[in-house]
Amino acid sequence: MPKIKMKRGSSSIDMTAMTDVAFLLLTFFMLTAKFRAAEPVAVDLPASRSELKLPESNVLILSIAKDGRVFFHVDNQKVRVNTLLEMGKLYNVTFTDGQIQEFSLMESFGVPIAQLPSLLDKTPDERNAIVQSGIPMDTTDSKRNELSDWVHLARVSDLQLSSSGEIESKGIRIAIRGDGFVEYPYIEKVIETLQDRKINKFNLITTLKGAAGIGGANPGAEEEADE
Repeated sequence: MPKIKMKRGSSSIDMTAMTDVAFLLLTFFMLTAKFRAAEPVAVDLPASRSELKLPESNVLILSIAKDGRVFFHVDNQKVRVNTLLEMGKLYNVTFTDGQIQEFSLMESFGVPIAQLPSLLDKTPDERNAIVQSGIPMDTTDSKRNELSDWVHLARVSDLQLSSSGEIESKGIRIAIRGDGFVEYPYIEKVIETLQDRKINKFNLITTLKGAAGIGGANPGAEEEADE
């Protein structure tokens, strides 16, 4: 009796569906990814053993360069814009719609508020090429502590927008991001500015101790300070 020959199936696999899925995922991540804006100052974080993570939202960060210049950052765009408008009222500085739009996209800055309109008129590349002087903290008879006012009005804006239902927030978190080589008096001045506003609880952003070089692994690590 002759042997029955079984029909062999094709060993090839149709990859069309998998390729379509891969391109769909790639397109999704390209459209939803948020690119981090260039920072106006580089900060080499000090190391610690803390592994606590700083929240990704509702955060106010004060960055201190190694030469003592202070930079202001608020992650929420609505809080950022509202803070700018309130600072404009306080210091009698007017901002155009275009400048307000640019500020909503600029996550971090470090100039006196009187210089802010001219900074916002520049292109992102031009701003990145400028050495920003830092936010003033001087307190004299004729000058206010601008950093103190930025922090205060950011907290007020967060509370107002949260109360009106425009944002979801349980209170803005404040953190200090100091360069590992900055002299302590500069850090102390920022802490005193916070304490003058009755802010005694904040975070110190560090990198994980034991990482290869400063600013290595786990750059979001932070230590809580309660002065």
